Amino acid sequence: MNLYTEYSSDRKQFIIRVKGKFDFSMVQEFRQAYSEIGEEPSIIVIDFRETEYIDSAALGMLLNMRKAIAPTKRTIQLINCRPEIRKILDISRFDKLFQID
Repeated sequence: MNLYTEYSSDRKQFIIRVKGKFDFSMVQEFRQAYSEIGEEPSIIVIDFRETEYIDSAALGMLLNMRKAIAPTKRTIQLINCRPEIRKILDISRFDKLFQID
C-alpha cells in the first residue's frame, strides 16, 4: 500500500500521504481514502513528501476529489511537493484550484 491516511491530533486536518508513484494504479485506493472522511476535518492535506512521480491520472484524481468535496467548503492543501511535481502542478494551473505549499 502506497497511501496512508491519518487525522491531525486536533482532528481539524485529514492527511493523505502518497508514497512512490501517484498514478492510475491508485485510483480506487485514493477515492476510498477521501470518501471515508468524517464531518470534522475542515482541511484536507495531500502530502507529497514521499511521492516520486505523478501523472495525468493523478491530476484527474485530485480534480475528482475537489469536485466530490466541494459542497463541504473544505480547504485542500497540497504540501511537500518536490520541484518536479510542483512544476507539473504549476503547468496544470493547480495553484488556482488548490493551496500549494
